[in-house]
Amino acid sequence: MPAAELILDPHAIDFDRVVADLGAVRELLPQRHEMEQLTAIVHDDPQAGIVAGYKDVTDDEFWVRGHMPGNPLMPGVIMCEAAAQVCSYHVIANRLMETNVIGFGGLDAVRFRGPVRPGDRLLVVAERLRLRPRTIVLCRFQLFVDGAMVCDGQMRGIPLPGDGV
Repeated sequence: MPAAELILDPHAIDFDRVVADLGAVRELLPQRHEMEQLTAIVHDDPQAGIVAGYKDVTDDEFWVRGHMPGNPLMPGVIMCEAAAQVCSYHVIANRLMETNVIGFGGLDAVRFRGPVRPGDRLLVVAERLRLRPRTIVLCRFQLFVDGAMVCDGQMRGIPLPGDGV
């Protein structure tokens, strides 16, 4: 199955132009320790509804030892979590929903197209497709390693009760 039209050209991303470093991401997102799947946000355009961030994948990731021994591959569910965190950052940073915590509402048409391994920089690009501020946000996402798409799909985010961080 061919990959979808690019949201942003991954080669056009300026990784030196950090919009939010890990500290700034932590101010908005509640994930910590093994569940932090963002290193930085490098693009956030609330008018266009497009956001990009990345995760520098290390040998110290919690899944490396067991998935798969001798050939560590980032699990697909962790790729989707990275995409969810980029989308959540966009929604919360731009105050698009009436909540400080966004949860998974579902995934659709997710395709895994290539491996992600320790040492890779996983680029996540997402586009907001629909927003109902009190109920749901729908985003499509694309993940890249060295310019090659490794995953894409759509996700729904829903507001969760709580104060977040």
